[in-house]
Amino acid sequence: MKKTFQLHSEGKHPDRVLDAVKHEIRKYIKRERRRSLPEGVDFLDFDCKFGTAVETAQVAHPAELMALIEGAAKAGCTQFYLELLAKPGYRKVKPIEAASVTAQGAETITTGGG
Repeated sequence: MKKTFQLHSEGKHPDRVLDAVKHEIRKYIKRERRRSLPEGVDFLDFDCKFGTAVETAQVAHPAELMALIEGAAKAGCTQFYLELLAKPGYRKVKPIEAASVTAQGAETITTGGG
């Protein structure tokens, strides 16, 4: 999704327009996450850019989007640009050796104390 959202509309309360914009973004994210995952992909991640215009858009984390949108509305912006692109996400494996070393170290301390 690459789109410039308008925050002011004739005849509509600005709070309702803001709610409609946030609903549209959440709906898009849910729709993308429902799609079947390609082979070897753990989840869908999103690349996000947010700004008052296309030229000023900066990288943002998906969890920060709603706060950024509310901040733009409170600042009095009439529009904002959002780029939200789905990409494959891969889970990182936690190293097992580090966890077992700390567990063994804790056992030797408790059993060696006497």
